[in-house]
Amino acid sequence: MTDLNLAVIVLAAGQGTRMKSARPKVLHSLAGRSLIAHVLATAGELEPGHLIAIVRHERDAVVASISDLMPGAVIVDQDDVPGTGRAVELGIAALPDDFEGDVVVVSGDVPLLDAATLRSLIDAHRGAAAAATLLSAILDDARGYGRIVRGSAGDVDRIVEQADATADELDITEINSGTYVFRVAPLREQLALVGAKNAQGEKYLTDVVGLLRATGAVVSALSVTDGWRVAGVNDRVQLAEASRRMNEVIVRRWQLAGVTVDDPATTWIDADVTLGEDVQLLPGTQLKGATLVQTGATIGPDTTLVDCEVGAGAIVKRTDATLAVIGENASVGPFAYLRPGTYLGADGKIGTFVETKNSRIGNGSKVPHLSYIGDTTVGENSNIGAGTITANYDGVTKSETVVGSHVRSGSHNVFVAPVTIGDGAYTGAGTVVRKDVPPGALAVNVAPQRNLEGWVEENRSGTDAAAAAATSAAASDTA
Repeated sequence: MTDLNLAVIVLAAGQGTRMKSARPKVLHSLAGRSLIAHVLATAGELEPGHLIAIVRHERDAVVASISDLMPGAVIVDQDDVPGTGRAVELGIAALPDDFEGDVVVVSGDVPLLDAATLRSLIDAHRGAAAAATLLSAILDDARGYGRIVRGSAGDVDRIVEQADATADELDITEINSGTYVFRVAPLREQLALVGAKNAQGEKYLTDVVGLLRATGAVVSALSVTDGWRVAGVNDRVQLAEASRRMNEVIVRRWQLAGVTVDDPATTWIDADVTLGEDVQLLPGTQLKGATLVQTGATIGPDTTLVDCEVGAGAIVKRTDATLAVIGENASVGPFAYLRPGTYLGADGKIGTFVETKNSRIGNGSKVPHLSYIGDTTVGENSNIGAGTITANYDGVTKSETVVGSHVRSGSHNVFVAPVTIGDGAYTGAGTVVRKDVPPGALAVNVAPQRNLEGWVEENRSGTDAAAAAATSAAASDTA
């Protein structure tokens, strides 16, 4: 249910120079989603009445992503006045004049913060009737974070940024995560008083805490037990660490839901992947995008699936597949390469060193070995012989091969598209099929074998082969 007394402001205006990237920081990827996508998904779980995103650097790219992910979000451009205080001030100005509820402030580069933690923060804030409640954490290494300074009674007194902290304040290990809940009225009032007389020359949102305390308002803090939940991503090292943490959370969630993960350290699962009960993931498995794996399937080892669908009971090992559908109880691999548009029916097989693309292989049909199948439709219960190639490209256009049901093709065939092989047909080994094969026919290329006696001795005299042939011939003469 929508909480009409709740607004969320997402801060996404930062430049992110430490990423050293042409891509905006909040658009870097983690577990198959951008950083900002994780934050927006968490904000959306709160069902706020208003969601506002503050943007500036690489504005168009960031806005396009936010609008795609959260079409109802209000976009606000930060002006030339720097600082989080100014960003929130502009965000509040975008709220309806009659809004008198609570404002949650989150950062677009904190992807591991979950909705449960934010709900606890909101509940604590409302339970204490506080003007502001901030999310804190105790860190062994607090470098880079603002420190929470508490009064003699243990109440939050102020927040001091690292650049402005004294030596004693730098020893404080309780940090400000940059996540807050404010009652909008006192926040609006105090933001107007915040200046920029600090080491960074910015309008700090954290200064509001001290101003509120000076008025006697209640300011509280809720400390998280897992400091990594509030970790921001500012460089590639922190991005990798956040990716590892996110993957641990995702893997554990699926394990508790009935998925066997043999080696969590080498198994990577994106946030939008869906897994059924009794799925088994073997070491070296990567499941990316919107991949769906149904009940009882086994994936891996050393397999990467991107936006694939795998049916119940299927086995996929040592395979690279993208935008492919694998039917129930089907078998794929090892060393198979399924390109976009591959569909393998139930009980079918795509075997060792087989590449498929834009092809539909029917129920019970098999492509067991060393083949390329492209732009092809195969019926049911057919077997494609080892080394078969569908020659689908003539240098100008691509054409389709159609193989019927219950077909048996010989080894080392080439099907030159466009061509159709009828139901129940056979093809001989080494056949190049250039014309349609009627149902039930046998297609062969008739070329009599010729044996040129003595050719090696005449043309390769002095070689080991010639010596071996001469020895064999002599033995045959004396037999």
